[in-house]
Amino acid sequence: MNSTEKYLPKDFEFVGKDKISKIDQTFTSQPYWKDILSRFTQNKGALIGVICLIIIGTMAIIGPGLNEHTYSSQIIAHQNLAPRIPGLENLGILDGSENMNTSTGTVSINKYISANKEEKTGLEDTYYWFGTDVLGRDIFTRTWAGTRISLYIALVAVAVDMLFGMGYGLISGFFGGKVDMIMQRFSEILNGIPTLVIVTLLILVLKPGLTTITVALALTGWIGMSKISRAQVLKLKEQEFVLASKTLGAKNLFIIFKEILPNIFGQLIVMSMFSIPNAIFTEAFLAFIGLGVPQPLASLGSLISEAFKSFTTHPYMIISPVIVLAVIMLSFNMMADGLRDAFDPKMKEM
Repeated sequence: MNSTEKYLPKDFEFVGKDKISKIDQTFTSQPYWKDILSRFTQNKGALIGVICLIIIGTMAIIGPGLNEHTYSSQIIAHQNLAPRIPGLENLGILDGSENMNTSTGTVSINKYISANKEEKTGLEDTYYWFGTDVLGRDIFTRTWAGTRISLYIALVAVAVDMLFGMGYGLISGFFGGKVDMIMQRFSEILNGIPTLVIVTLLILVLKPGLTTITVALALTGWIGMSKISRAQVLKLKEQEFVLASKTLGAKNLFIIFKEILPNIFGQLIVMSMFSIPNAIFTEAFLAFIGLGVPQPLASLGSLISEAFKSFTTHPYMIISPVIVLAVIMLSFNMMADGLRDAFDPKMKEM
């Protein structure tokens, strides 16, 4: 086209919105915690864990009050009754019958109903959803009462980790030098003493019970968290933003809790979630060997210990506390995995 030629109106065409191939879009930024919540809710395993914990927590609150029995009430005439649930018994499921091994073979027995139809046992209108134990106590009520103790231990584990372990590790890692050396040697000496030995010694001083277990967890349960917290501080304390705060005259406590802690808080929450199953298992193990809460109080560990003695004759006694304990520990692990992936998405690729 020569410079003398002119453009004509028909040489141009207006482009409509439907013909524009690319349009710049702006996305609103999400807050940090909202972004974490979004990633967490996309993890189906973590959501299942949270839902299971909500259900178990609700049952631990209302479960012991759903019938007239208490965790300590005994009815000797109702001992060793198999589970019986209204409605399901008409389907032949959980109708109160159990198989007993005898010298002549396996016999199906239902203690709610007499073998002689003319006789009455007085249990025709009685229902025990999880059955009863050897002392005639309702296993349903005792299971959910024991779940309260396990969830209490979970709260104690988180509190000990966050209050003692996190603070101990932050101070040790930030100040370093002799302070770090003395604090680490102390934690190593304390960690070298087995938890079972500590609990046994505490029982000699204190009465066996929930207080003794709480003190035992408070003495040693924070050491793992302190080491993780210290390692994170050592990684961050020489970063530029920390050096900038020191240059501007920020105090040590301000740097620890305002600069470093927000950057490692996610990892610490995840590790505290992973420590919960270990604390629950420790309480269950101590209760199983007889160092847990005293009778007639019940924990999941003590229920398993009691039911184990009758496992060969009445296996139904051990099923409910084992299932509840397994679901609690699995749910906390699944939730911890979801939190780890939410706080650090790169961990999923490792």
